[in-house]
Amino acid sequence: MNRLLSIAAILVLFCSCQKGQPEDNARFVNPFIGTAAHGHTFPGAVVPFGMVQVSPDNGRNGWDWCSGYNYSDSIIVGFSHKHLSGTGIGDLADILLQPTTENLAKGEYHGGKEFHQRFRAIFSHAEESASPGYYRVIVRNPKTLQNPIKVELTATERTGFHRYSYPTGAKVNLVLDLGYAINWDQPEATIIRVINDTLVTGYRLSKGWANNQQVYFAATFSKPMKGYSVFETGLDNPGVKTVEGKYTEAIFSFGDNGGELMVKVALSPVDENGAVNNLVRENPDWKFDKVKKAARLAWNKELSKIQAESGNTNLKETFYTALYHSMIAPALFSDMDGRYRGSDSTRAIKKAEGWRNYTVYSLWDTFRAGNPLFTLTQPERLPDLIKSMLAHYDEYGLLPVWTLEGCETNCMIGYHAIPVIVDAALKGFSFDYEKAFTAMKKSAMDTIRGLKNYQKYGYLPADLENQSVSQTLEYAYDDWCIAQMAKKLGKESDYQYFMTRSKNYRNVFDPATHFMRGRMVDGSWRQNFNPLYSSHNIHDFTEGNSWQYSWFVPQDPEDLISLMGGKAKFVSRLDSLFNTSEKVQGADASPDISGMVGQYAQGNEPSHHVAYLYNIAGEPAKTQEIIHRICTTLYTNQPDGLCGNEDCGQMSAWYVFSSMGFFPMNPANGVYQIGTPSFDKVTLNLTGGKHFTVTAENLSAKNFYIKSMTLNGTPLDRTFITHQEIMAGGELRITMK
Repeated sequence: MNRLLSIAAILVLFCSCQKGQPEDNARFVNPFIGTAAHGHTFPGAVVPFGMVQVSPDNGRNGWDWCSGYNYSDSIIVGFSHKHLSGTGIGDLADILLQPTTENLAKGEYHGGKEFHQRFRAIFSHAEESASPGYYRVIVRNPKTLQNPIKVELTATERTGFHRYSYPTGAKVNLVLDLGYAINWDQPEATIIRVINDTLVTGYRLSKGWANNQQVYFAATFSKPMKGYSVFETGLDNPGVKTVEGKYTEAIFSFGDNGGELMVKVALSPVDENGAVNNLVRENPDWKFDKVKKAARLAWNKELSKIQAESGNTNLKETFYTALYHSMIAPALFSDMDGRYRGSDSTRAIKKAEGWRNYTVYSLWDTFRAGNPLFTLTQPERLPDLIKSMLAHYDEYGLLPVWTLEGCETNCMIGYHAIPVIVDAALKGFSFDYEKAFTAMKKSAMDTIRGLKNYQKYGYLPADLENQSVSQTLEYAYDDWCIAQMAKKLGKESDYQYFMTRSKNYRNVFDPATHFMRGRMVDGSWRQNFNPLYSSHNIHDFTEGNSWQYSWFVPQDPEDLISLMGGKAKFVSRLDSLFNTSEKVQGADASPDISGMVGQYAQGNEPSHHVAYLYNIAGEPAKTQEIIHRICTTLYTNQPDGLCGNEDCGQMSAWYVFSSMGFFPMNPANGVYQIGTPSFDKVTLNLTGGKHFTVTAENLSAKNFYIKSMTLNGTPLDRTFITHQEIMAGGELRITMK
């Protein structure tokens, strides 16, 4: 009896320990989703919002290699430590390592841009795998197919951890290439310092999309090197411990008996000492499997914030990979001691006291769904994300537009830090509201990026400004957001001023054609108007055409409906959007216009709210039909499972919201329009132990229309729920038909 009681006690203890662990939703994540076609994702190891993204590089330039990797390839030139997730411009790929069994022949010249090609390897997807926080591949000599090396990668926030297994009897060599670059990026100055036989430090300063990027590193080896060669522009420097130049490389030798070699690489945006400190404090041991396990646990903690229930494993893989992709950017940008590089022109060293700095803000994309999703899934992290934007304002003078490694790229249009900040303020997150409002006004009252003409004319004249219609529409929305912040702070004159500016979309609406259209400085319309036409260069629209942009008035869709002639005519025009020809006209139309349903482009962000407009026009069944079609045909669990660029989480955040059954059509008013759920049950695990559940009764592949709804047992006869209702906890029960 005593023995049985002991066993029972052990079982109870085991169960209670297991209960404290988050659900293993990482098993549903496939990091290869989006690596094929035009998704531009990477398969390598990263922890949530980590500074380091250690991943394979194919060694090619081109639009489909913006992350350094595309599933169509079979070549790997190395494994670098910085990668972008789903952007349309390529940069980063800093600090490239490549294991090899080869040496350079004496006098052989392979320097600069060609160095990494000398050590390229081939691989097969059959010998490649990935999961959250872990990547594995077998690389082989492309000429002989001999000497396979097993490569394993994992990561902490600021370090990449490599484990290489060389074949018995093979040379154990490792290449370090600081000259390696992709697409827009080019090194300006690099340095390699061999500190001792197990430690190498250095930096890489580069110019590209990030115009003044500074990456410092410290790499340490699990066993001492037996020899090394360092190169500057392909020239060997025997006996030299420090080498510097635009292109620097090194080959480290660890004997010729094969076996295991582990390498830890810490990064810092500040200096080499910062990298060493990050390494010592964050990843001090040689316990690869422990770090791998910790990375998976970190992901499971984040992925368990939403529990999706379905018997369809493919559906769960698509969902949890989307949730995973939504939490790669922004990326941590401060060292263990809080230091980071400021966004001013000198890149002066700053310090985050009591908070953590972040970078990689793709705000033109993520303000629409990615950042609103954080208000549900990242309540603890969100104040630091806002503080990072306000620090950028302190250092740069304006709120961020698109920041990369602390550099303002001024990519895309609008000043979309504003809806992100306003959304957080209206939902009650704590930060300096007065400072934030001052920063908003400074950005909105500036004279750059077409704002001088916008303020003068109430729109951007098409004969004075490129992308004039898109810019006018997005500035008008951001102005509405400023007005809401002014109202919250009791600033009545500012509220009235920016509410007036928020109506500027009316100035580019043509009542004769019912399209948004380029308008000249004299008030006349641009001639030869074609709503199907798009150009990647000089054009009135940004990555789109008038069919796609004429719906961008999320701040006042009721007024847009009125402008288009009332609900019946508005619905008819929406029907035409989804049913007209999918062909976009224009020889140089942007490749971002993808994932077409008629002229609706799910693969690009300006369309992301449009299907939910049917709700406002009184036709929710049509919202449900379109959302179901998009979720089931344009998102899959395959490598080509994204119909456009991932864009730092926005494509995935749209799916996370929409498959749960609701979406922030206006991303800053705290209201979620109801679409149609994809899961039998989804539970949001909120702060304070609260839960909000969406339950779909009678859901099937054919039953995706909503018959009735209740909220906490009370019939719900509207097409939306509020952020406050979700955060209070409870259940939205939907009966499908």
